[in-house]
Amino acid sequence: MEKMVGMEQLRQAYAGKRVFLTGHTGFKGSWMLQMLYALGANVKGYALAPEKPNDLYHQIEGDKLCYSSVIADICDKQRLQTELVRFEPDFVFHLAAQPLVRRGYELPSYTFMVNAQGTAHVLDAIRAVENPLTAVMITTDKVYDNPERGVPFTEEDKLGGYDPYSASKASAEIVIESYRRSFFNPSQYDKHLKSVASARAGNVIGGGDYSDDRIVADIVRAISFDETVGLRNPASVRPWQHVLEPLAAYLMLGAAMAAAPTQYCTAYNFGPNPDDMLTVEDLTRLFIEFYGQGNYEVTGDAKALHEAKLLLLDSSKALRDLGWQSVMDARTAIRWTAEWYADRQTPAQEKCMWQIENYFK
Repeated sequence: MEKMVGMEQLRQAYAGKRVFLTGHTGFKGSWMLQMLYALGANVKGYALAPEKPNDLYHQIEGDKLCYSSVIADICDKQRLQTELVRFEPDFVFHLAAQPLVRRGYELPSYTFMVNAQGTAHVLDAIRAVENPLTAVMITTDKVYDNPERGVPFTEEDKLGGYDPYSASKASAEIVIESYRRSFFNPSQYDKHLKSVASARAGNVIGGGDYSDDRIVADIVRAISFDETVGLRNPASVRPWQHVLEPLAAYLMLGAAMAAAPTQYCTAYNFGPNPDDMLTVEDLTRLFIEFYGQGNYEVTGDAKALHEAKLLLLDSSKALRDLGWQSVMDARTAIRWTAEWYADRQTPAQEKCMWQIENYFK
């Protein structure tokens, strides 16, 4: 497939289409909503209410970008199915999740309920839709059993997860594969008319993330209160990527699946170049430099919970099948993120749309 990097090619795939987007009030969901709106899609969102009064969804006036916004729980199977089936979507992008590692330790059974059972609820609702449908199910780069050897994971590597969040997302991948084999088998597409794939990416950064226990949000909060940023795990290496990278990948994957429904029904990694590695301390130092103010200190954490210190993805399958590859290095992603927060004059939606348009250029 040709590399689809222009908005015009994506607009051809999504303009006028009905897109059911779970998690549309979250950080990634709010960016995805803006991208779909810019592409001319009719989006029905389904998610919990934003957690904070000044979340990105509020800043961009997300309700105005939706055909319909449903504030409801992914664990409410009947409500979810009613809303999804009634909409008769052409596409489903499932982003709704409990996305935080530390919250997974605090609320383990809830994390499994949302991330694994919630995914099954979405897939059950898709089964009840009669029209042809393309579904991209979003998980995470943390679905792999990670011995931290420094070798990038391929999609065929063993699934696992030490902490509840990672394990719940690995469980979601098993659920997706089971439904794909049992109900959405590509060999029987003419009977069910459903194309289902999963997408694995993580450690995204970008403007408008105010979540607890996320490094960029922590830095911004510290700067706003004129406090020093405390780093618990400064040496941890992450495949940092700007939020637009995986979201563009999800849209490319969905477009490819709609054009060839039996060809891309599998799992895909969407990560940055494995050679482009930065530690948490590197990210913090660069963010402060680009933002123009702030300072940090290494604090450590005597009560630290286990979290993988090294995590890399091999995205060569996405390049081979879809023509997708990361176009931003980590330094650029950090600069775009810092500049978004540092600009307090421009409205959030305008800042986002400028970055979306320039990303595709």
